[in-house]
Amino acid sequence: MITRRKILQIPAVTLALPSMGLLAADPTPDAPALDARPIPSTGELIPAVGMGTSRTFNTDANSTALQNLTAVMRAFSAGQGTVIDSSPMYGQAEERVGDVLRSLTPRPAIFAATKVWTEGKAEGIAQMETSAKRMGVERFDLIAVHNLKDWKTQLQTLKEWKAAGKVRYIGITTSHGRAHDEFLQIMQSEPLDFVQFSYNIQDRFAEQRLFPTARDRGIAVMVNRPFQRGELFSKVKGKPVPEFAREFNCHTWGQFFLKFALSEPGATCVIPASSKVEHMIDNMGANFGRMPTTVERIKMVRAALKSF
Repeated sequence: MITRRKILQIPAVTLALPSMGLLAADPTPDAPALDARPIPSTGELIPAVGMGTSRTFNTDANSTALQNLTAVMRAFSAGQGTVIDSSPMYGQAEERVGDVLRSLTPRPAIFAATKVWTEGKAEGIAQMETSAKRMGVERFDLIAVHNLKDWKTQLQTLKEWKAAGKVRYIGITTSHGRAHDEFLQIMQSEPLDFVQFSYNIQDRFAEQRLFPTARDRGIAVMVNRPFQRGELFSKVKGKPVPEFAREFNCHTWGQFFLKFALSEPGATCVIPASSKVEHMIDNMGANFGRMPTTVERIKMVRAALKSF
């Protein structure tokens, strides 16, 4: 079994290969294709695996931290990732993303996403402008109202910004199950491009109403917490990845969990966060190859429950 630790033994030159999905397998001439998915409101394609920055990029600006985060960003870009999601709520994460991007030559193409997380119209505008300076972007691709905080005020501003061309896509997020009813009401009544919520093989509540509503309304879904903040790895520690997972280019538990989330109809991208290069390389492996079928998803759930 290939583990995340063993991925470090792969020569660094392979990070430049487009066939990142083969990093944990035996290379073949037929490399898996990048899984790029359309944003329903425009049809624009984005890679299925993005990068979250909660906790992982919330560091001081010392040389050691910046060197490590730069290596993580390089691995992300080498795996053809573009979607980077952050928030003012994540401490210094936006600043560290900006520091790293400014240090890279050439600067990688990214789909820059952040959130507005405050109360009041003026405060929201000031926060979003500050976020742009911190991350070093002229215009965000996506800004979402974080955890519905003062959502009526902030969403109105976002609609105005989108109409004026100051942001390309707008949305809302939640990481709290107790907010799902209100979240659904907003999905059903507001012109959203994106929603973001938690979903993983252990927490499947979103399958009941959130994903179906997003599909019906033509809203892109950004999935957070695909590893349940690392809890899933502790449950499968020392256990082999099911052999059948190789049939859909899946060779580690990390890729197993990511591909489960991505194979849910309606999922547009998933944003695992990592501060370790080997983990980022592993994550990006899920950016390639086919997704599990409905039958295979059932087998994945059974295998996971057995391991849990």
